[in-house]
Amino acid sequence: MSTPSDTSAPAPSDLAYIRFVSVENMMKQVHSIGIETMLGDLARYIEDDFRRWEQFDKTPRVASHSTEGVIELMPTSDGEDYGFKYVNGHPKNTKVGLQTVTAFGLLARVDTGYPELLTEMTLLTALRTAATSAMVASHLAPKGSKVMAMIGNGAQSEFQALAMRAICGIDTLRLYDIDRAATDKVVRNLGRLGFDLVPCATPEEAIEGARIITTCTADKQYATILTDNMVGAGVHINAIGGDCPGKTELHRDILTRSDVFVEYPPQTRIEGEIQQMPEDFPVTEMWQVITGAVPGRTNDRQITLFDGVGFAIEDFSALRYLRDKLRDHPFFQELDIIADPDDPRDLFGMLGRAGPR
Repeated sequence: MSTPSDTSAPAPSDLAYIRFVSVENMMKQVHSIGIETMLGDLARYIEDDFRRWEQFDKTPRVASHSTEGVIELMPTSDGEDYGFKYVNGHPKNTKVGLQTVTAFGLLARVDTGYPELLTEMTLLTALRTAATSAMVASHLAPKGSKVMAMIGNGAQSEFQALAMRAICGIDTLRLYDIDRAATDKVVRNLGRLGFDLVPCATPEEAIEGARIITTCTADKQYATILTDNMVGAGVHINAIGGDCPGKTELHRDILTRSDVFVEYPPQTRIEGEIQQMPEDFPVTEMWQVITGAVPGRTNDRQITLFDGVGFAIEDFSALRYLRDKLRDHPFFQELDIIADPDDPRDLFGMLGRAGPR
């Protein structure tokens, strides 16, 4: 663990309120900065934290599973700040008009334990997930890739597309979803943003000519979205839909032909595509590629596969980025959720003075 760079105690008045970013203010934040600018900024923050990966506390997320879905906590700390995210995954929610995934997060100071930031993270998670995908692809995908297949056209799709354009230069999207209405939604949302959009009738059609293949489906089950014979040489697979035990998207034979890159192996072996494989199945941690300790893509025919399940350090990066941006884009409220007695030993006195006279 690193030690805090500034050990001076903050003034009590600075800690009396916590900054809260609502969904409304998050949307204002995104529009003020610009979504593709924000995605690029987030990718840089995430990459910077991957470069100092060894400084962080790391643990697989704490998960509570049910037949309906999963509720998880994702904590980490770099010794100066502590962050966590609450997130759920309930694929059946869309049938009753609810989001599959919702989230909120908190960032706190390690030196005092006082929270600094509380924020919605449903939007912010979509942004950081897309930024992570594109950051990884910038290291692993074939150079000059312009075409991406997007298999699964749900809530993540547009964010993934915009991040891949902002960071990797993708300009053509080949779209497939088992629900054509989802594909129509993506075409409607991205139709005026300069992409060449190609709706496809099958996943086989979607991957034709694509150098990057993103899979992001919602069903919580062992599924085979891509079969082995669908994947040719020289592609990068961005597999981000498998994110809990019992949920996969790729046939295991694809994994045996690919060089597989992960965030944090103890979590990915539980939740990712590699849950299908033996415990000793070889993988490479992305922080090692980013720091130059090990190679990423080494030749034009290599199949690289990012088995991305989402890790707490990426949320920490997003929280850190948002805290910094609030200095210039002050879209937040101040919440009075920290008791602040004049004498820190007299909490009861503060309560008493607030009562009826």
